Amino acid sequence: MSKPTVVVVTGVSSGIGRVAAEKFAKRGCRVFGTVRSITKTAPFPGVELVEMDVRDEASVQLGIQSIIDQAGRIDVLVNNAGMNMIGAVEETATSEAASLFDTNVFGILRTTRAVLPHMRTQHHGRIVNVSSVLGFLPAPYMGLYSASKHAVEGLSETLDHEVRQFGIRVTLVEPAYTRTNLEANSPQAKAKIADYDRERDLVSRSVADSVNGAPEPDGVANTIVEAALGAWRMRRTPAGQASLLSKLRRFMPAGPVDASLRKAVGLA
Repeated sequence: MSKPTVVVVTGVSSGIGRVAAEKFAKRGCRVFGTVRSITKTAPFPGVELVEMDVRDEASVQLGIQSIIDQAGRIDVLVNNAGMNMIGAVEETATSEAASLFDTNVFGILRTTRAVLPHMRTQHHGRIVNVSSVLGFLPAPYMGLYSASKHAVEGLSETLDHEVRQFGIRVTLVEPAYTRTNLEANSPQAKAKIADYDRERDLVSRSVADSVNGAPEPDGVANTIVEAALGAWRMRRTPAGQASLLSKLRRFMPAGPVDASLRKAVGLA
């Protein structure tokens, strides 16, 4: 009898991570979901919770080792944990940018480095990094978030070249707006500059409207599961807005894409 696929999903307390973990469990996988605090996370069927903070090296090493001790291996790592931020580049303090990158980029680096030795030993594995359409399409007043997702894209493509010799592949999932707490509760840069108020407020309202009208996490979660268990592709964009934006970025001239982007966020 074949052993179930062992899947680790980071950031499963809510939103995309939680729904993806549930879908992996329904596919018969053994699923470990990481959260910063088990006591503050409601349990859900089929998912074994592991306390792990992707911002802390020791926490990541302990969390991954505890999974190895229990399951003996890790077949799939889904780097889902992340945070957002709205604010002009000039308004964003270095400390705020560092906090964003610590979760969105270095969090992926920490978990990947912890898992790779085990995947190299077993000579197979799949790493799914959850990026964003802003990883290929920058948006005004989300410059540092866009920068972090651009970094995730570059890191992922490079890593895939390096680890495929060991039977490991890396893939990206690039969702657009999704109705989650991460999107709805995006923090703003603290040191606001009045000259940016009008446009920043327009963009903030546009983001809020987009999130309110966005689909639930199911579509993105399905894409994550297929990226993990299906045939390898470097990039997967969920059906709908994300797929459309990907095509526009690839095939339309830069000028019309720029104008369309500004219009979409209220900066006509």
